[in-house]
Amino acid sequence: MLFEFDPDQRLWRETVRDVVAKECPSTLIRSIVDAAADPTPLWQNYVKLGWTELTDPGEAVELAIVLEELGRAVDPTPYLATMTQFAPLAPEFGRLERPGAAVLDGVSATRDGSGWLLHGTSRHVLDGDRAEWLAVVTDAGVFTVPASAVIVTRTPVLDPVLHLAQVSFPGVRVGNDDRRAVDAGRARDLSLTGIALTTVGACQRVLELVLDHVGSRKQFDTLIGSFQAVQHKTADMHVAIERARALSYFAALTIASDDPRRRLAAAMAKAAAGECQSLVFRNGLQLFGAMGFTWENDLQFALKRAKAGELMLGGADEHRALITEEYRAAHL
Repeated sequence: MLFEFDPDQRLWRETVRDVVAKECPSTLIRSIVDAAADPTPLWQNYVKLGWTELTDPGEAVELAIVLEELGRAVDPTPYLATMTQFAPLAPEFGRLERPGAAVLDGVSATRDGSGWLLHGTSRHVLDGDRAEWLAVVTDAGVFTVPASAVIVTRTPVLDPVLHLAQVSFPGVRVGNDDRRAVDAGRARDLSLTGIALTTVGACQRVLELVLDHVGSRKQFDTLIGSFQAVQHKTADMHVAIERARALSYFAALTIASDDPRRRLAAAMAKAAAGECQSLVFRNGLQLFGAMGFTWENDLQFALKRAKAGELMLGGADEHRALITEEYRAAHL
């Protein structure tokens, strides 16, 4: 398994980074938060660029590159939910031009004549309020449902440009043609990896902002970046990010090659990303001092996206426990 980007992947990363820097600057994020600007044109641009066509498992690394860069920019679109949660559960959609979301729990399916009835409520559905289609995981299989058939309420969260919603199914009728025998466990691997990479990207942005700050801020006519304590903290942030990044891309590689270690690799990536954001969040705020708590400082957006990544689909503790169980089962 090759752990370095090949020339095409390096070019792809540079291309994505350039596009994101131009199309999704921090000024756009602030305009969405402060003035309710519409991020839909940004999503449409991703579609035009072909970024929503990266649905083949063999393209997992290329998708991972996009996800990291979007995490670094605190992407305000439903790209993460559509590409890493909806797409693997609804492969029949192929090219994704409209946003989708995944309902992973809280819904049951019961037989009703020749069809099914879906009942229940799922909370904290990523981009559930912006999706046009939903992939609903039940014990009877995965159903694709138009968003117009359900009741959706957006839930306020810490990250002001992240959309979470409560989605209710008051006896929604679906047919057998809407049901798919998809391996939800394998789809979850991509979901975990996608969130891990988004978190890594957000943490990288925090480090970049911190380095810029300590490289220009002076105390007693001396750059604070020259202080040993500051250098130690930034070095710790860098090491944590590199560790989480390596594990996240390893998880993407296992998905691309259908490696049987993919489940464990995804859990390792999610755990490492969660541990990374904890250290980066703490050190990032401390190194900025009181300025880090101000609304005018863009640091807040990357910090909030990193923290949200830890909370979605289980935190570091939960995934470390899973890794321990897997290891013990394999060696007992």
